[in-house]
Amino acid sequence: MYVIRMKNCAFFARHGVLEEEKTLGQRFYVDAELEVSPDTPLDTDSIEDTVDYGVAFLEIEKIVTGRRRFLVEALALDVAQALCRRFAQIRRAEITVRKPNAPVPGVLDHVEVTVVRPQATKAG
Repeated sequence: MYVIRMKNCAFFARHGVLEEEKTLGQRFYVDAELEVSPDTPLDTDSIEDTVDYGVAFLEIEKIVTGRRRFLVEALALDVAQALCRRFAQIRRAEITVRKPNAPVPGVLDHVEVTVVRPQATKAG
């Protein structure tokens, strides 16, 4: 087992409850921590035997820049589910979404939500 971490993947999107968030949009930041159990040994040194993080980035981008979600929690869950569907080698996906310009009555760096999703078992 090994871990792939992708930090501060940045995307412009329009998530949030308020109409202004839909109209104006903002930047969202995503971290993905993927626990991977390879189907074949890593000494093959082959991209086909691991999680291609370039493809993973594109999967994250497709979700974040796609359909609007009201909750960043739902957004993080959708990213985790998409990555687990795309890569059977992922045993656990921990996805964090940061929203820097959260509409709160005060000053803060960002709102951050983390969702953890274990890979579904293949038995059934």
